[in-house]
Amino acid sequence: MKQPGKSFNEFYDVIIIGAGVGGLTAGALLSKCGFSVCILEKEPHAGGYLAGFRRKDFIFDTAIHWLNQYNEQGAVTKIFRVLGDDFPRAITLERTRRYKGNGFDYLLTNNPDELRDQLIKDFPHEKEGLTRFFRCAKRIGASLNKLSSIFRSEETMNFPDKIWSKINLLKVVMPFIPFVSYSGEMGLKRGLSKFFKDEKLHKMFASETELIGCMVPIGWSYANDFQCPPKGGGQVIPMWLQHIIEYYGNHVMTQCCVEKILVNDNICTGVEISRRGEIRQLCSKYVIAACDIETLYERMLPAHIVPEKLKHKLRQAELYSSSLTISIALDCTVESLGLGEELVHLVDETSPFDAHNNGDPHTAEITILPPSCRDKSLAPEGCGTLALFMPAVMDYKNNWLTTRNDKGEYIRNEAYRNLKKEIAEIIISRVEKAIAPTLRAHILFYDVATPVTHYRYTGNKNGTMMGAKPGRKNMQDKIAHYQTPVKNLLLGGHWAELGGGVPIAAKAGTNACLLILKKEHKKAFTALADYIDGKISLQQLFDKASFKPYDNSWKQTPTPAEIKAAKMKIGEMNKE
Repeated sequence: MKQPGKSFNEFYDVIIIGAGVGGLTAGALLSKCGFSVCILEKEPHAGGYLAGFRRKDFIFDTAIHWLNQYNEQGAVTKIFRVLGDDFPRAITLERTRRYKGNGFDYLLTNNPDELRDQLIKDFPHEKEGLTRFFRCAKRIGASLNKLSSIFRSEETMNFPDKIWSKINLLKVVMPFIPFVSYSGEMGLKRGLSKFFKDEKLHKMFASETELIGCMVPIGWSYANDFQCPPKGGGQVIPMWLQHIIEYYGNHVMTQCCVEKILVNDNICTGVEISRRGEIRQLCSKYVIAACDIETLYERMLPAHIVPEKLKHKLRQAELYSSSLTISIALDCTVESLGLGEELVHLVDETSPFDAHNNGDPHTAEITILPPSCRDKSLAPEGCGTLALFMPAVMDYKNNWLTTRNDKGEYIRNEAYRNLKKEIAEIIISRVEKAIAPTLRAHILFYDVATPVTHYRYTGNKNGTMMGAKPGRKNMQDKIAHYQTPVKNLLLGGHWAELGGGVPIAAKAGTNACLLILKKEHKKAFTALADYIDGKISLQQLFDKASFKPYDNSWKQTPTPAEIKAAKMKIGEMNKE
């Protein structure tokens, strides 16, 4: 293994802004293709939303609700296999989602027919509609399993490839088309009424805003494509990617803030960064921006370079919400509180439609995740971890009662800290009342993250968890794109695609890499594109392209809980 130097090179083939999954995937693929790469991350650790954090002997994930496309046949797995066979494996869930309200409690598993039959038993007069509803959801799940067939961006394709891609895209979207128009309160009601009219049955989906949102979790479950993070938490994914990048002698440099993109005659030539009080310029042939797009276009680039029309569209883009996240350490296991491996979606179905997503902690939907049920290494023996999520927006109570300094940064004050604790206590009380009556008595400590927190650590506009939503408006405005108005400056994070999560980030990083390979390494480009398109096998990929070898040398670092358990075992052995 090559050890990367401690200082910057004078020149890199590619500089990447942002060490989230998108930036790290691009960096790892380019490293394997022989490029010199430097990834710049403003935080002390790589990972973006997957960085996670440690408190005492507990490990917490920061964003992952669940994973898709990370099973043996998934698109993420397919890309990771190119890099090495020692990648962290996700854990496939059997119990996927629990629907909990005041008047219902249903469990969805990777055999959704069980839920269908239970609902038919409880609502026998809706048997025909429920059967059709689950049949349609199953078709959607089968379609979602084909997402790897549209993994490549059209910007990487020639004309025949684009035609074939559009055919594959049509195959994927066909099962969705009859249902995409049913959104909003009345639209959702009309959509559900196409299948069943019983209002009590409608209440099961009280927190959804569109019909497709009701069907997709069931579809994913039919496809057996619900995973949770690998052992050790989501943070092990960026750890592995960083290991590969550094294995090839390339750099992942943290605490580096990119101040501006260097541009000469509308060609990107590098970046200017600040690090530990020092300003310096780094030169490169390409820059991949796997960061917030408004920050890139409105702060890092000269004002005249990006058309105002494009910047206006980006300002008006429809984004995913942020969240309020409560990470809880327990002195007991989550199973003892009556929780399983599934996500629990807790709703008050008596609340008005808008109340489920408006950020009001008294009425908003709460998602409950029990990570330590799935992964015992996250907490000491006999203890557990719990995560509570609530949809939240940045402008709640004047930006969470923060103030702004002259740089536009949010200043967290006593009022801010009191507000987030107040909301956390309301949410914990709701969960205690509805799910776990003794929860509060078992809390050792908890940590609260708001949209301000998410913005602070990621730089994403309004603390959005996943960027721009798929939808007609964002598609018409061409929000997602890879090629920027500056030559050799590409997007490579979740702003390059509509949607979010690990699959979208990996897709964005892969396509940014392909766009560079297309210009600089045709042989590698053709082989990787053919592999992604399913035209050749992994072995054929390695036979066709001169990728640099890798020895599968990554060793996962034990979690604090595992280290503590090992020390206790040694101590007991010494006593004997």
